[in-house]
Amino acid sequence: MTELNQTDLRVLTTGDKRAWDTFVTAAAPLINAVVRRTLSSYRLGEDDVLDAAQDVFVRLCAQDFRLLKTYDPARAGLGTWLAVVARSAAVDHFRRRRQATQPLDEVPESVLGVEDKHVEKLKIPQGLLTDRQTLILKCLYDEERDVAEVALLLKIDAQTVRSTHHKALLRLRAHFGEEPA
Repeated sequence: MTELNQTDLRVLTTGDKRAWDTFVTAAAPLINAVVRRTLSSYRLGEDDVLDAAQDVFVRLCAQDFRLLKTYDPARAGLGTWLAVVARSAAVDHFRRRRQATQPLDEVPESVLGVEDKHVEKLKIPQGLLTDRQTLILKCLYDEERDVAEVALLLKIDAQTVRSTHHKALLRLRAHFGEEPA
């Protein structure tokens, strides 16, 4: 740690390779320990720890050492400041590593293993709905189109699609004995 406190940041931020190598050698144990401790609660592997530690050094020298130049010795010791930067980089690394999620509605049923064998189609009595209502329900539910697509397909206003859909649902609820929502 004493070697770290003796680092001449003015020389380091000029891009001097020897100064950078000395800094990395002195700072690596601290940065690795902070990153390891931070990521241990996330249960990530050793490769992630090493990658996150590498991210700290990349951050420090990126954009002509911009981050390193923000260090203020009046506010904290270099080791303390590096620990804060290392923890932040480790948390950011974890956030980037999290698996991307996808809304359940967008996942195909074949991937989920869901079968429609037990779902019966609703038997709508002939003449209960108008032809337009039947067509709009078919487009919205059977073909899984959105309101804008149906409006474009039928060459009508989107509000007409919504209104016709609403009226059809009211008729179906009344016929099947459900109270309107």
